[in-house]
Amino acid sequence: MAMMGRGSCGLQYPERFYAAASFVGFDGSISPTKSNFSNSTALLLYTLYKQATVGPCNTPEPSTWKIVEHSKWASWNQLGNMSSTEAMRLFVKILEEEDPSWYSRASNSVIEPVVDVQMNHSSKVEPVIKNENSYPETKTIPTENRSQIGTQDKDVVVKGFGSIGVYDQWIAPPVSGQRPKGRYEHGAAVVQDKLYIYGGNRNGSYLSDLHVLDFGSSTWSKVEAKAGAESPVTLISCAGHSLIPWGNKLLAVAGHTKDPSESITVKAFDLQTSTWSDLKIYGKAPVSRGGQSVNLVGSSLVVFGGQDAKRTLLNDLHILDLETITWDEIDALGVPPSPRSDHTAAVHVDRYLLIFGGGSHATCYNDLHVLDMQTMKWSRPTQQGEVPTPRAGHAGVTVGENWFIVGGGDNKSGVSDTVVLNMTTLSWSVVTSAHGHIPVASEGLSLVVSSFNGVDVLISFGGYNGCYNNEVYVLKPSHKSGIQSITTENSIPDSVSAVQNAVDTPDVKSEFGASHEGKIREIVVDNAGATKKSKGDLKPVVKAEIEELESTLSKEKLQTLQLKQELAEAESRNSDLYKLQSVRGQLAVEQSRCFKFEVAVAELSQKLQSIGTLQKELELLRRQKSTSEKAALNAKQRQSSGGGGGVWGWLAGTPGQTQDYD
Repeated sequence: MAMMGRGSCGLQYPERFYAAASFVGFDGSISPTKSNFSNSTALLLYTLYKQATVGPCNTPEPSTWKIVEHSKWASWNQLGNMSSTEAMRLFVKILEEEDPSWYSRASNSVIEPVVDVQMNHSSKVEPVIKNENSYPETKTIPTENRSQIGTQDKDVVVKGFGSIGVYDQWIAPPVSGQRPKGRYEHGAAVVQDKLYIYGGNRNGSYLSDLHVLDFGSSTWSKVEAKAGAESPVTLISCAGHSLIPWGNKLLAVAGHTKDPSESITVKAFDLQTSTWSDLKIYGKAPVSRGGQSVNLVGSSLVVFGGQDAKRTLLNDLHILDLETITWDEIDALGVPPSPRSDHTAAVHVDRYLLIFGGGSHATCYNDLHVLDMQTMKWSRPTQQGEVPTPRAGHAGVTVGENWFIVGGGDNKSGVSDTVVLNMTTLSWSVVTSAHGHIPVASEGLSLVVSSFNGVDVLISFGGYNGCYNNEVYVLKPSHKSGIQSITTENSIPDSVSAVQNAVDTPDVKSEFGASHEGKIREIVVDNAGATKKSKGDLKPVVKAEIEELESTLSKEKLQTLQLKQELAEAESRNSDLYKLQSVRGQLAVEQSRCFKFEVAVAELSQKLQSIGTLQKELELLRRQKSTSEKAALNAKQRQSSGGGGGVWGWLAGTPGQTQDYD
């Protein structure tokens, strides 16, 4: 029986780019739409517009005195030979991040084409929607292209998620109920045979709705959530976040919002009470971001990379301990992946964190990086097999030792192949390839895994490939792990054993922080204990390996203690050396003072000698003065005796001098 569903598609490229350019005002319109862009954002939009419409910068460099013109030229010139299509997609992406509601506000002049989609994919009608503006006509996607991947086997009749009869083919099972709106960059998680979808991005607007798909009844329903009483939260629309199941809760971690906070926020949804609440977290929280990867390892969340609210790409590593609700920033050894967002990450045997792909502002990656969470050192091992093409916005999920990756794009087109990486051998292979415009060849889709009657099934939802998709596709993989995956859960992959040997040395371990080492080892030990309890019938070889690992941990702890003692002794010696250097410094100061005193004493001695000479000269002058005074007195006396004697002196009664004759 054919089931009808309604899907809507926005304008495709390049029409969507021209609509965005017209909205911003780059089409030369007299009254462009007013948007509060920062100078850096406006400059970036301008350069992308020039790259998309003109091509690479070939104009002469303007004078540096013309600051504005030179800034425009330099920004445009940095784009190099970026393709016009890539520039168009980046232009629209940046506009959606800066102004999520631009498309809805511009819908007065752009009519969004709507098409009825036959869920049995039997229709081949290609209706043409005529736009009432100057943009070219836009055709909807032919439904036979949507079904090509799911109709390779004409005899397949899917009655439910657990009744898939073929392997390695994407099939759209029939579902009922109220479907969520088409979206991408949403969060998805499976809890007790139910798929939860939260938030996402549609037409440049962030969403905040929560939907659940019951696998048992194949029915969609919307969850009417409410704020919790103890720690109420104002539910904020977001996209590019991560949805992690934890006990009876769903944790929404990070994500882009219209009014971003300074640091990452974690919201918890209680599945029993249908209430949202904010987690009160301790420690220094990472800067807010979206497009990051979040992986649950034991009782901790490992967060890597993403893009912050200022569009700065990140490659930092943080751990959130869900038992203590505390953030911890990890400074790992080795060369980390370059800053990126929209990548995928997986955890192997609760020890190795694998990072694949992702993108920057101008390029996409297909590199593979591995972080050993015991030694906290990055490595970049050699990939084997058919290495996937560069991509970003893809989704991944692990089944045993196999890491399945679906969708994504390279800023030019969506990726149509579904690939798998054997995390033990690091060998890639292609599971299936799709043809046509299908939802699994989308960016920003979600991928989860669930088990039906003991059979693992991959489930994808949503994504954007020119249309905002809301369809569910399932695939039953033929790649089996079996006993081999159980064994490798407590062993070390052969392909990265060389990396382990390279970093498993005392020198490297001494550089590894004790707090980080303790936290990661605590995660590994907790999971090893849980594995023992749940799998008591493990083979003797696995038990032997566990004992060997425990013995290795004990040796490492002893070695760490010895290193701490040596460090304490070295610090003590350094303290004595510091004291000696301090005394030497004081002696140098005293020597300098003594030298100054000697100079002062020499100067005083010279002054004293000068004073002695002056005293002698003064004594000589005093003698000369005394002699002169005596001579003058004698002369005066002789003058007095010569002028007052004789007859006149006698007549006056003045006695004259008498000569004494002896």
